[in-house]
Amino acid sequence: MQILARGNSTGDVCVTDAHRVPGGRQQCAGFTLIEMLVVLMIAGLLIAVVTLAPARNRRTGLDEEAQRLATMLESADDDAQIRSASIAWQPIEGGYAFYERTESGAWRPLADDLLKPYHWGTEVTGVAIHYTGSGDSIARVVFGDESINVPVTVTLSSGDVRLQVVSSGVGNFAVQRP
Repeated sequence: MQILARGNSTGDVCVTDAHRVPGGRQQCAGFTLIEMLVVLMIAGLLIAVVTLAPARNRRTGLDEEAQRLATMLESADDDAQIRSASIAWQPIEGGYAFYERTESGAWRPLADDLLKPYHWGTEVTGVAIHYTGSGDSIARVVFGDESINVPVTVTLSSGDVRLQVVSSGVGNFAVQRP
């Protein structure tokens, strides 16, 4: 039979047997100092891992978006040559879209699985398009049925971080830091 005794000097609840252990020792319920230190050590390690985990920064997110855009622009250029039709890329609010020129000369959004409208996966605060080597700004990049195009530069901004997607004029796009 176990009896709960209160009021020892530490305030702990102690358990004693009705038949006392030789020497009259009491067993107290609670945590030992070693157990508390182990728990605090584990909690400290978990907090350190969460705090020091690599956070996604603007440069990494913008770099991923610029690489994706370079790949998509190369695909659009290839697609325009295969279709023998004009395809345009244009930034839109929160992302970009690809368009095809209709017989009437108007631009309509592509309903293609690959070249469908895309919303930025990170915060892109600015997009500027201009002819490479010139300050002339343009509204869209147009790919034709010819393999040689006018080189353009698309500048993506996220806060104070900027990256450029630069075309070679022959269908290749590369990401560069200005």
